[in-house]
Amino acid sequence: MKTARVAFQGGIYQATEVSEGVQLDNGQRLSEEEVVWLPPVEPQTSFALGLNYFDHASELSFNAPEEPLVFLKGPNTFVGHRGKTYRPSDVTNMHYECELAVVIGRQAKNIKKEDAYSYISGYTIANDYAIRDYLENYYRPNLRVKNRDHCTPIGPWLVNAVDVKDPMNLALRTYVNGELVQEGSTKDMTFDIPVLIEYLSSFMTLNPGDLILTGTPKGTVDTKVGDEVITEIEGLGRLINTITDEKS
Repeated sequence: MKTARVAFQGGIYQATEVSEGVQLDNGQRLSEEEVVWLPPVEPQTSFALGLNYFDHASELSFNAPEEPLVFLKGPNTFVGHRGKTYRPSDVTNMHYECELAVVIGRQAKNIKKEDAYSYISGYTIANDYAIRDYLENYYRPNLRVKNRDHCTPIGPWLVNAVDVKDPMNLALRTYVNGELVQEGSTKDMTFDIPVLIEYLSSFMTLNPGDLILTGTPKGTVDTKVGDEVITEIEGLGRLINTITDEKS
């Protein structure tokens, strides 16, 4: 089952997918363009993985890390489907990152990887933009790279975990203005989902609503103001975002 959070005429609703668009939890049916899309979950603690695909690490001339390279993201960073992401005028390299986002469904502490999937409520798509101009180094991403307002579109849907048969074998693709620019598979993660949950829960408690953004494969290129960026993951949908500038 796919669910979303949307705003319509001043109210916030749960919505489900129907052929002509979305159906609100009050029964009303609307087109996709008639609603304002919100992140499908209200993010709590949000973890992001750096260099979690070997080909992406190689693309950046780095070795894959020996243990998960994790940093935190604030709730200000997230924006919904069809939202806009601001590109500062002084940057030269701002690129998309299509990522599988894991949503924790129940409290987890000291979880073994063999049990990890039972703590997941669902999955969604994240596009975690990075502004490379502001990077100190890849092993310490600073706040200006990954914690800018609305720099991480997420959604459109939260797909129930039971409806994703193998989250470690999903195709990922990114299109810029209709052109395919990135393609990969979750099977190529350096640290898979169970390992990440075991690792994180070994030193801190994970709670319902926590997110794990699992990294991106190779194929990241610069985006420009006005570009429409679509990130898609097999079985989860297509997340649309537009790059904007200060004037617009």
